[in-house]
Amino acid sequence: MPATPPLLEIKDLHVSAEDGAILRGVDLTVGAGEVHALMGPNGAGKSTLAGALLGHPAYRVTHGSISLNGEDVTSWPTDVRAKAGLFLAFQYPEAIEGVSVTQFLRQAMAARKGTEVSVLEVRVLMTEWMERLGMDPSFASRHLNQGFSGGEKKRNEILQMALLEPLVAVLDETDSGLDIDALKVVADGVNALKNKDRSFLLVTHYQRLLDYIVPDQVHVLAQGRIVKSGGKELALELEEKGYGWITGIEKKEAAIG
Repeated sequence: MPATPPLLEIKDLHVSAEDGAILRGVDLTVGAGEVHALMGPNGAGKSTLAGALLGHPAYRVTHGSISLNGEDVTSWPTDVRAKAGLFLAFQYPEAIEGVSVTQFLRQAMAARKGTEVSVLEVRVLMTEWMERLGMDPSFASRHLNQGFSGGEKKRNEILQMALLEPLVAVLDETDSGLDIDALKVVADGVNALKNKDRSFLLVTHYQRLLDYIVPDQVHVLAQGRIVKSGGKELALELEEKGYGWITGIEKKEAAIG
């Protein structure tokens, strides 16, 4: 029997934008049911990787591949990747005036499932998850992210993820700008969605998120590639020492080589 492919596999990924090369050979494998955290200093390319995974037009893959559940999706359009089960929770979610949260989710669920979804089905699921996430019932009729606070936007991202049931969820600095109470609510939502058939890639600057969502592996991105990987203890070490010591290790190893 052939081995089950990882849900997300990134091989020697090189990505460029208008300013030039950003990612310079990223290798990362996330198996089913696993939670991986991606950390690194500002400008390392963390958000670039998150955007490239979903096919953001600002980023161009110049070499390497991205595979979802065994299928090479490197050349797929963003909407096709999303329908196949790749989800991105944005660091700065866009507002869409005139489209209610309910309308947006109904259309997104229909696209993900490949069939029509009733308003009743959407509302039942939304009500359950909005209660879990501490969201007011009136939230359902508000225009998507229009006038939302930072915490409301992040809760809305988790709500979308819950209803769309992705295979791989990429959370790009979901903890950014959240107070401790909102962080716990968002983390509880993510933990409730964890199962053996779904994987998570958490992009974050800080170890505090990992107090609530425990990763199986932690990776450090610097100079456009992953320079170190380890368990949760690596995040604690980064919290204590910062990122400079990682860069020092990389330079020393390069000199020896």
